[in-house]
Amino acid sequence: QVQLVESGGGLVQPGGSLRLSCAASGTILTANAWAWYRQAPGKGRELVAAITNGGSADYADSVKGRFTISRDNAKNTVYLQMNRLKPEDTAVYYCHAQFSRNYWGQGTQVTVSS
Repeated sequence: QVQLVESGGGLVQPGGSLRLSCAASGTILTANAWAWYRQAPGKGRELVAAITNGGSADYADSVKGRFTISRDNAKNTVYLQMNRLKPEDTAVYYCHAQFSRNYWGQGTQVTVSS
């Protein structure tokens, strides 16, 4: 059974940085693709960034130039480097991995506030 374990969330001041990690366990297979989603209070879940097995990345317009998604296939891990954070980035962040089926992490809270 594949499990995704996230880490790296927390409280940060506007303009600060955080790095989220999400590691897959319970499988020897490499994920076909990874993504990070987020859900703010009272809003739906939105795609933040995605990366393919080959390393091609895509971003939501709201985070382009501030966030960077990367992956380490040897560790079956995906990262989200978040810079110049804004209060509107406050949300629960979820990682998503595509194997033969889709898996979700448990979510990690990111709060941007002074």
